[in-house]
Amino acid sequence: MCQVAQRPAADCHGSAARPVGRRQFVKLAAMGGAAALLGSFLPRTAHAAGGTEALLLSCMDYRLVDDTERFMAGKGMKDKYDHIVLAGASLGAVTDKFPAWNTAFWEHLDVAISLHHIHKVMLLDHRDCGAYKVVLGEDFGQAPDKETRVHAETLMSLRKAILQKHPQLQVESYLMALDGSVQQIVPRA
Repeated sequence: MCQVAQRPAADCHGSAARPVGRRQFVKLAAMGGAAALLGSFLPRTAHAAGGTEALLLSCMDYRLVDDTERFMAGKGMKDKYDHIVLAGASLGAVTDKFPAWNTAFWEHLDVAISLHHIHKVMLLDHRDCGAYKVVLGEDFGQAPDKETRVHAETLMSLRKAILQKHPQLQVESYLMALDGSVQQIVPRA
């Protein structure tokens, strides 16, 4: 009988490939996993940076999440905005009751400007807001005119502060009803 000598397969450089043992395989797999994990922490250019137009500030109210998304899509902003959520939206950004919320808003705004080069801030408050009840101690739901006035004052206060710090930005203010309809709140002439 004829015996055929088994030669190890050669790699692309002509070197004989060595079989990988179980211990080496586990080591290589762990190194690959670590490299993939490390890659997820490394800074990279944001995909949205070229198309990000605005920073949206809205409330955390779960009842309006889908309506908020529809509103932004209707404004032509689908996938073109950063989003910060604070209880009370504009009230959360200006109240003295929760100063950390103020800080969070301004820091997010600064990051959105420097990282995504936004040129607009969109403020979206809503009616029947629990945060307004908590912070201001009054339920405005039974007095829609007063509710509109209080939201407008808060929205305009935050608008003014944003424009003082960042005059290059546009600021739009809105008030959403629980049915998803939205009215724009504009500064008085």
